[in-house]
Amino acid sequence: MAEKQSKNGDSGAAVAVDDPAKVRNVVLVGPSGSGKTTLAEALLAASGTVTRAGSVVEGTTVCDHDPAAVRQQRSVGLSVAPVLHQNHKINLIDTPGYADFVGELRAGLRAADAALFVVCAAEGVDAATIAVWEECAAVGMPRAVVVSRLDHHRADPEGEIAACQAAFGAGVLPLYLPARDGLVGLITRRYFDYSRGFPPEVGEPDEADLARMTEARNELIEGVIAESEDESLMDRYLSGEEIPEDTLIADLETAVARGSFHPVIPVCATTGVGLAEILDGIVRAFPSPLEHVPPEVTSPTGEPHASLRADPDGPLAAEVVRTAVDSYVGRVSLVRVFSGTLRPERPVHVSGHGLAERGHEDHDADERVAHLYSPLGANLREVPYCVAGDLCALTKVGSAETGDTVSSPEDPLIMKPWTMPEPLLPVAVIAKTRSDEDTLARNLSRLVAGDPTLRLDRNAETNQLVLWCMGEAHADVVLSRLRAGGADVDTEPVRISLRSTFAGPGRGHGRHVKQSGGHGQFAVCDIEVQPLPRGSGFEFVDKVVGGSVPHQFIPSVEKGVRAQAQRGLVDGHPLIDIRVTLVDGKAHSVDSSDAAFQTAGALALKEAAAAGKIALLEPLEEVAVRLPDEHLGTVLGDLSSRRGRVLGTESAEGGRTVIRAEVPAAELLRYAIDLRSLTSGTATFTRKHARFEPMPEGAVAY
Repeated sequence: MAEKQSKNGDSGAAVAVDDPAKVRNVVLVGPSGSGKTTLAEALLAASGTVTRAGSVVEGTTVCDHDPAAVRQQRSVGLSVAPVLHQNHKINLIDTPGYADFVGELRAGLRAADAALFVVCAAEGVDAATIAVWEECAAVGMPRAVVVSRLDHHRADPEGEIAACQAAFGAGVLPLYLPARDGLVGLITRRYFDYSRGFPPEVGEPDEADLARMTEARNELIEGVIAESEDESLMDRYLSGEEIPEDTLIADLETAVARGSFHPVIPVCATTGVGLAEILDGIVRAFPSPLEHVPPEVTSPTGEPHASLRADPDGPLAAEVVRTAVDSYVGRVSLVRVFSGTLRPERPVHVSGHGLAERGHEDHDADERVAHLYSPLGANLREVPYCVAGDLCALTKVGSAETGDTVSSPEDPLIMKPWTMPEPLLPVAVIAKTRSDEDTLARNLSRLVAGDPTLRLDRNAETNQLVLWCMGEAHADVVLSRLRAGGADVDTEPVRISLRSTFAGPGRGHGRHVKQSGGHGQFAVCDIEVQPLPRGSGFEFVDKVVGGSVPHQFIPSVEKGVRAQAQRGLVDGHPLIDIRVTLVDGKAHSVDSSDAAFQTAGALALKEAAAAGKIALLEPLEEVAVRLPDEHLGTVLGDLSSRRGRVLGTESAEGGRTVIRAEVPAAELLRYAIDLRSLTSGTATFTRKHARFEPMPEGAVAY
């Protein structure tokens, strides 16, 4: 591998690769506590990138450098840890396993060419991990399974392998089985002894190991042959011919890279068992960026562009997959280069489009990249370039946000954004003092720029800043980062934006007369107000006869009435679903004016409201809950307790059901938390505004 070492260090973490074929981008996927970060630490130590593996409990890992991760003892953000093995650079992309941080996981999937699914030998396979597996399968991403924590007191590796086969489906077969202080290879029939640590000593398995591995070996060989492009292999195997190991291994590696075969490797990160097998497997079986189809690209104006490939000499196209802020160097943008080569001291074009609904306004800017770095967790080591297929970090690119495209100013591009879930937990934040308000605003802007799963709403009606988060853990991390940035903040109950309407017809007389010398003000109007069906909005009708209100002032009355309706009559809640009819009025040839009739219109609406009854309306949300069938009754009962009206249910694949219901928005403020609790994290939901409905007596708008 042609490479250049950083002047700041001699480890593999600071290598700039010339050939995309020598790069492997591998994302670690799995539930929280499965051992992903511990595995990454062990691989870093085994490869010589670090001298000693860090500890999650002690807060000394390379990947979990965020203070929130250290405090919670679990990953809260994506982290990159490059290692060198067999003249290849492996970018290990560690991702959080907790559902609140799915945005970081999605970014990791975007940056990777293959995935290692890490499951604990004592825990089974959870629904969230299965969902990510299916997501990877849908796009053909190559996958392998690591059964970790073999030293757990309840470890059952054979049972866990069976659970993975049941959960993940066809093509999931072990390459190795645990044996004494190491592993036995099912194809090679060798014993890899880790009793003296990493690397293992290779020897012969004993008779007990051979007897135990026979059935698993036969199943593996049949699975590999079934994936082979040589159709004669199965006939040769069934006729009793011994298929050469080299042939089996070559076919296995091809099937893994193709995404149709998924090897299982048992691992114990603390003893080193399985580390060599993982590193070898990544290099030999996982695809290089040359085999990965880059995302679709267009021009910033939406015009088609030729497809990209991982060519260092091609047009520059890179994507910001994560944005963080370092206390010393400022904004750090983690970038995956899909085409071309990034170099320091060169101008680039930064484009962000298609995420305006999440608070990321469309933006285009030319920036200058001063330096490039190879990230090793939070450590940045300078490199001279970054070729297509590799990952690097940029600093002080002020306009760059997560999801942005970095390209050439001469050929600006936009990459199709990846799919992100909608944040569904609202948290209202408030600065404790006026002096904290500016700091809060700056920190919020920075956090939203780096996290596509975080949305900021400035609700003018309730005068609140509302952060939409993925869940409690996500909200906790966001608040801790706000405070760490110097903003002293509190949270407060989220208030729902209500509307009001007329419960029955009303009449109003608006008289605005002022005389104080010179031109006065004179306007009189009479209106009738009728309630309309929900969703009708606001209507204004002119039924003036005889010119009692001059034609030129009728729009003035309408403008005044509409403005007052928008301001509201009851606690500032806007009036909707009414028809206002102008029936009569008076004018003065000199003193009447546009402003006077606007004021009279507003006064008339106020009088009509005082004479009639105003009803409050609350927002109703259309909710779709996707859940396993076994939780159907529990969730239906919970929706009913929230004043929900079930519209229907429909079957979905995988033994799941989708419930469609209408639920008041006030009852959904904590639904993201409560639904996770009710279903052990196996259900998801979406919501969208349906309409406003009368608010029952006694109901509370939080």
